[in-house]
Amino acid sequence: MTGRVDAAARTTYLLVDGENIDATLGVSVLGRRPQPEERPRWGKLLDHAAENWGNPVSGLFFLAVGDSLPVGFVQALTAIGYRPVPLRGEGKVVDIAIQRTAEALQDRPADVILVSHDADFVPQMSALAGTEGRRTALVGFQEFFSGELRGIPGIEMIDLEYDVSAFNGPLPRIRIIDIDEFDPLEFI
Repeated sequence: MTGRVDAAARTTYLLVDGENIDATLGVSVLGRRPQPEERPRWGKLLDHAAENWGNPVSGLFFLAVGDSLPVGFVQALTAIGYRPVPLRGEGKVVDIAIQRTAEALQDRPADVILVSHDADFVPQMSALAGTEGRRTALVGFQEFFSGELRGIPGIEMIDLEYDVSAFNGPLPRIRIIDIDEFDPLEFI
């Protein structure tokens, strides 16, 4: 059922599936495990969301952990403004937590940005995008968004490298280029 969300007191929730982004960067873009300097500058994503969506941003960074907390990484996320959500348990704990969070946001006056390529979030993002007055988006590498996520009506696509500029330098990606954006100097 499509509902209506009041625009007053609106927050943008940034739901980060860090494992998915790291795996896609490593396997599909670089072909190897990313070095620390090759990983996204997560603070740039918070800034991009705040500047372009005009709302306060609540960044939730979901991560699967074992018996010990990756203290340095958690402290770094906290320092740049994220709220780390360390999870453990059976199954895809990060996916389960993001799904539950997206469902909980359905009745709140909130915009939602999902940072993942994973089709596991299609039902929740479809429901959120189907709510009148709510803005929704996907952030990642556009060529790797699942077709199901890409097919959700009304959802925006934001490229982590090209739109957010979240990396220190260009990544070795092959992407479809709109002819109006084609620069031959990039290739010669």
